[in-house]
Amino acid sequence: MSNEIRAIFDRIAPVYDQLNDWLSLGQHRIWKEMTVKWSAAKPGDTCLDLCCGSGDLSFRLGRRVGATGKVYGVDFSPNLLKTAQQRSQSQYPPQPITWVEADVLNLPFENHQFDAATMGYGLRNVKDIPGSLQELKRVLKPGATAAILDFHRPNNRQLRALQQWYLDHCVVPVATSLGVKEEYAYISPSLDRFPMGSEQIKLANQVGFTNVTHYPIANGMMGVLVIRNS
Repeated sequence: MSNEIRAIFDRIAPVYDQLNDWLSLGQHRIWKEMTVKWSAAKPGDTCLDLCCGSGDLSFRLGRRVGATGKVYGVDFSPNLLKTAQQRSQSQYPPQPITWVEADVLNLPFENHQFDAATMGYGLRNVKDIPGSLQELKRVLKPGATAAILDFHRPNNRQLRALQQWYLDHCVVPVATSLGVKEEYAYISPSLDRFPMGSEQIKLANQVGFTNVTHYPIANGMMGVLVIRNS
C-alpha cells in the first residue's frame, strides 16, 4: 500500500469505527461474523487478520480460537493498531492476539503458518491485488481457508446509483462533521477500480488457488471472497 493511503488511515483512526457504522448502516458487524464463519477458524487454530484496522475481525477470530489458539492482527497504520490495542484491553476474557505493523505484500511470517485468515475492507486499497493474494497463499497452510470482505460496485445500475447517492449524501456529510471529508474522498474511486467478484475469482485462480468462491451480499454492494489453499 502507498504511503498516501497509510497516511489517510492514520488520520481517520480516531473515527474509523463510527464511519464504518455509517458506511454499512450498522450492518458491518453481521458481515464480519459471516466472514469469520467462512474462514473456518476453529478452537486452537493460528489465525491471521490482514488489514485488521481497529480489530473487529481479530477479536471475532480470538473468540473462535479460544485460549489454545493464536491470532495475528496485521495493519500498516500504526494509529489503527494503537486503537486496536486499546480496544483489546477491554475484551473479556483476554484474547490471544498479537498486533503487527506490516505490509500485506511483504508479511513477516514463515511459509504455511496459518490455519485460517480474514481480511476486511483491505483488498480494495492494496496496490497489487495479485501480489497480496500470492503472499496470503504463501503463509496459509495447505487446506487452510481465507475469507476476504469488501465493498463492491453492484452490477445493477439502479443499485449503483443508490450506492453513489448514499456515499455523496450520507457518508460525506458524516465524514465532514468528523473532520475527515478529504480522507473519505478516496472511497468512490477505490470502488471504481476494484475488480468485480468474477474478476476476483480469476485473480485468485491465477496465483494458484483452485477452490475459490465469491459470495455477493447486501444486493451486491458487498462481497466475501472465500479461498482455500491447496
